[in-house]
Amino acid sequence: MIACPCAICASTDKKDKRLRSSILVQSSTTTLVVDTTPDFRYQMLRANVRTLDGVVFTHPHKDHLAGLDDVRAYNYFQQRPMDVYANEMTQETIVREFPYVFAEMRYPGIPDIRLNRIDIDPFMVGDIGVRPILVWHLKMPVLGFRFGNFTYITDANRIDEEEKEKIRGSEIIVLNALRHEKHISHYTLQEAIDLVKELGVPRAYFTHISHQLGFHTEVNHGLPGGMELAYDGLVVAI
Repeated sequence: MIACPCAICASTDKKDKRLRSSILVQSSTTTLVVDTTPDFRYQMLRANVRTLDGVVFTHPHKDHLAGLDDVRAYNYFQQRPMDVYANEMTQETIVREFPYVFAEMRYPGIPDIRLNRIDIDPFMVGDIGVRPILVWHLKMPVLGFRFGNFTYITDANRIDEEEKEKIRGSEIIVLNALRHEKHISHYTLQEAIDLVKELGVPRAYFTHISHQLGFHTEVNHGLPGGMELAYDGLVVAI
């Protein structure tokens, strides 16, 4: 075992225990997740998620994709394929990273995945409407999503003006804010604060937080009104 020298990792505050970024979205009849992180299995067990109707992907980076294999448990209990919604770039990575899922000779018990290609057009997962928002992770196109009055954006450092219009009118936004120092492909905390103010969203939660940002309580106390750091297990009614 390698000891972590980071004071944040050693914090006794549960809100400093940060797994990789993902969200669960539920209606009365539908449950979906956005991204399957390397922590996906533990996150779903911790939240006691018994059924899952679909997985929606933002982009194909490993910290958002690596847990996809663990949808096999939902295949087993639900006795049906898992609907996966991703753009062409992300689908190509899924097929490359999980080739056994798509092989002609299928080994018993492997995940059963049904790929659904998405772009920037709205779509439905069960009774949940999903509106994609194109954002930029340096030069990589990443999809954020709006669910009614709630917008979720991770891994971004630029949003074009016409895509910002899709966000305006949201009541809640979850937005990445990696650290204080400038980063090549993520918003800093101040950049995220400025964007929330520009968009006029009254409630904001900052996610995809690096240990370099600092302790949850200390950073949270310095944020403007209506803005907070997100934390693992946070539940937001929308």
